[in-house]
Amino acid sequence: MRKTLKFLAIAAALLAGAAQHKAEAAFVGAPSALRGAIQYIKFDQPTLAPMAFTLFCLKYEGECKPRPQQIVFRGGRLKLTAERMAQLQEVNRRVNSAIRPEPNLEGLRGEKWLLHPTSGDCNDYAVTKRHDLIAKGFPARSVLLSEVVTTWGEHHLVVVVRTFAGDLVLDNLTGHILPWSKKSYRWVRIQMPKNPTYWASLADRDV
Repeated sequence: MRKTLKFLAIAAALLAGAAQHKAEAAFVGAPSALRGAIQYIKFDQPTLAPMAFTLFCLKYEGECKPRPQQIVFRGGRLKLTAERMAQLQEVNRRVNSAIRPEPNLEGLRGEKWLLHPTSGDCNDYAVTKRHDLIAKGFPARSVLLSEVVTTWGEHHLVVVVRTFAGDLVLDNLTGHILPWSKKSYRWVRIQMPKNPTYWASLADRDV
């Protein structure tokens, strides 16, 4: 009996080790900050888009039109390769440096989402990053604008990139690209992958 129990214990340990090795192998090449933090955004109910976004679409029609690949939408996530991650980091760093921070002191009336302005607020950073990533070949269905509320109560716009390694956030408040689950924001609404003119609220997350 003791030999049998000992054999079963050894077998269980070997199986557990193999499973752990397989799981770790799946993240070879992924940034260490992403390991063990995989979580996907859950879309909830359709909701109204921000009014400033509607005005943005009137000014930049091409940014808001559904693209051909979105019509045959099948999941929308992309594989996070080392090259893709490098592109995300380059765009995030470059846009954060290129636009001089200029707070909007007029509230909703003063919101003007612009591409590549010399100065602007979070909205300008976000729409510029999304534009540049799509120009680099990222599928539009995987690069979404999302409205959040910061811990100090300010509405804020970020870019969410949907990958099989998790949903990542590009943010003008930091140079680090972090998983969605690691951001201490209250998530309000997000573009829908099938059509960028439609937005949805976000389901509660379990972090």
